[in-house]
Amino acid sequence: MPKVLIAPREVAKFVGQFRDALDRAGLEITVLPPAEANEPTVDELLVALNGVEAVVAGSEPYTPQVLAAHPQLRVIARVGVGYDAVNVPAATAAGVAVTIAPGTNQGSVAEHAFALILGFTRHIPNRHATMAAGGWNRVMSVPLRGRTLGLAGLGRIGKAVATRAAAFEMRVLAYDPLPDTAFCDAHGIALVSFDQLLREADFLSLHLPLTAETRHVINHASLARMKPGAVLVNTSRGGLVREADLITALRDGPLGGAALDVFEVEPTPANNPLRTLPNVVLTPHAAGVDVQSLEDMARSAAQAIASIRRGEWPVEKVVNPEVRAKFLW
Repeated sequence: MPKVLIAPREVAKFVGQFRDALDRAGLEITVLPPAEANEPTVDELLVALNGVEAVVAGSEPYTPQVLAAHPQLRVIARVGVGYDAVNVPAATAAGVAVTIAPGTNQGSVAEHAFALILGFTRHIPNRHATMAAGGWNRVMSVPLRGRTLGLAGLGRIGKAVATRAAAFEMRVLAYDPLPDTAFCDAHGIALVSFDQLLREADFLSLHLPLTAETRHVINHASLARMKPGAVLVNTSRGGLVREADLITALRDGPLGGAALDVFEVEPTPANNPLRTLPNVVLTPHAAGVDVQSLEDMARSAAQAIASIRRGEWPVEKVVNPEVRAKFLW
């Protein structure tokens, strides 16, 4: 019986919620042993994948080395919508289908984006720390109503953020290479160029995929064009931002602050200056995961594996459809 590895330890805790999809496809489930770290290392993965033909995958690295060591692997099903941790060209060359879980975590990310924005504008971390230390400092807040939210990317997550912005009475601008004009018309969103987005946004929220074209799209040049005092919000991918340039802009201007859930290197090194700058709010890549979205993403990943095992092809989930021509399982 083909084995499926549940790699994320958090997902393995509620495997009962999606076991039936894999059982019906004739697949045997295996999980990693408990450990302090949630994500397995490359060394752990090299051992854990022995005899495994499909994996419900988290953010652990599926490198060319890992793929070469396990030619029996047929499917890597990501619990999420990003796939930065998977070397897709290497997977395709090895005949491995890579899938994602679209439509499962946009609500969680959108809620987290506003949690970051409100945490920053309402000084929540500092106010809590002050009160916990016995103080009482009523520093002035910045309102969201009447301010401009700029969305770089208007896919599922960008749209979820946009609809929530209406409740805060914000003006919404968006840049997207392939915009959904009907959605924008229905929700009063102005489509603008990326340059105009930089110039006019009080809060610039990133929702672009990480590609060769978008890597470090936020850099010294783009930061210099941003509205003085603006706040950068990133719940997408850390590689969209050149952190060295961001740190300079936070220290010297023009940025007023940053609210970040993702970073160039994760986990973020202890000596990263972002950890100690006074005008930032940070969370540890947690935006897309709440108890509902994690279950939904895991179920979607399991269903993708089961569908492929049955000879079906979940087109909306497969990120390397070219592998189908030589796919065997």
